[in-house]
Amino acid sequence: MRVLFAVFPSTAHLHPVVPLARALQSAGHEVRVAMHPDMAGTVTATGLTAVPIGPPDSLRPAVDLSRHPERLDGLTTDLALDTEDPGDWREKWRHVCNVLSPYPAVLDDLVAFARGWRPDLVVWGTFCLPGAIAAHLVGATHVRYLWGQDNIGWLREQSLAAQDADDPLPALMKPLLAPYGLDFREEFLLGQFTVDLMPAGTALPLGVRRIPVRWIPYNAVGPRPAWLRRRPDRPRVCFALGLGGRGRQFFRETGVTLPELLDAASGLDIELVATLDDGQMAELTDIPPHVRTTGCLPLDQLLPTCAVVVHHGDGGTFATAVAHEVPQLVVPLPFRGEPATARHVHRRGAGICRPSAEFTTRTFREDLRRLLHEESFGRGAAALYEESLTTPAPGEVVPVLERLAARPAHT
Repeated sequence: MRVLFAVFPSTAHLHPVVPLARALQSAGHEVRVAMHPDMAGTVTATGLTAVPIGPPDSLRPAVDLSRHPERLDGLTTDLALDTEDPGDWREKWRHVCNVLSPYPAVLDDLVAFARGWRPDLVVWGTFCLPGAIAAHLVGATHVRYLWGQDNIGWLREQSLAAQDADDPLPALMKPLLAPYGLDFREEFLLGQFTVDLMPAGTALPLGVRRIPVRWIPYNAVGPRPAWLRRRPDRPRVCFALGLGGRGRQFFRETGVTLPELLDAASGLDIELVATLDDGQMAELTDIPPHVRTTGCLPLDQLLPTCAVVVHHGDGGTFATAVAHEVPQLVVPLPFRGEPATARHVHRRGAGICRPSAEFTTRTFREDLRRLLHEESFGRGAAALYEESLTTPAPGEVVPVLERLAARPAHT
């Protein structure tokens, strides 16, 4: 069959779905990935075939996030949602709809390609609504994929339950649907089915037809540094709070500076590996002897050598830590389910959830000591890995998608 992936122009949206696309390709299916022209090289670097869609200037703010991640700072504040403490959900829903809105030019290109190529199945990212519309117009089955908690599904349920007269969704969908003579369907927002990469313990209880898939880490490709080929002389701790905006958000919310954090690990007899961007590196006038700094490095190369990983609840870092049975210290920065991920790690005994308001240099040292010396965390990390194996791997989901693609259209 022919499978078309429609992906929001960001590596954070592409990388989680690469293992599923490769599994379909390895099963003999034709796979194409529709993405902004500037992201075509990123797609082909994964071994997949890119289909550039949209004018070069379309979705420019989203594309620039991959080059200037510091711009995430404001976006994460607007879109951050913890469903256990949602605050003003209507305001969050308006911000989400604004992110979903700038798609008409992209839709025309995607529909034109779909009409020419005739996919049997369209897999579209939760922010890439044109994928659902193009699939409908060519009679293809379509599934939405999640790379984080289903905040859009949750917010949509709140809006429907409230019968909100000021719901921004109709204004969002009209410019997309009217040129094609279509009326709104819920599946244009939530998919006919939803491929969900979140672990079972964190999935929201929503009325969508879920297809659980194990998150297989894909962290891009690159040469393995020589220092990673040697066994570390002391326990290695990875400090991976993302690049650019997310890292800045961590230091702002905790009130701990980068130099203070690196100094705090001294005296623990560890090697601290910090993944930093150029701006963060410039903040360091003196790098402590127990610290190794590095730029962007695939975590599936680094984490197998680590005893602990410190991160902000990112789904990709969490999945990589689970795959390599590494205990985790999670300081959740809310965006796409990070608090739920942190709580899941804590409840499974695989690590420590440390709210940003409670994070200090003292708690950082104490948490690292516990994670390094209390054997229960290693057992919890191993149990979390075993639990993950109960969720079907991408290759096991391929037959499910084949059956869905073979069913009558629009049912």
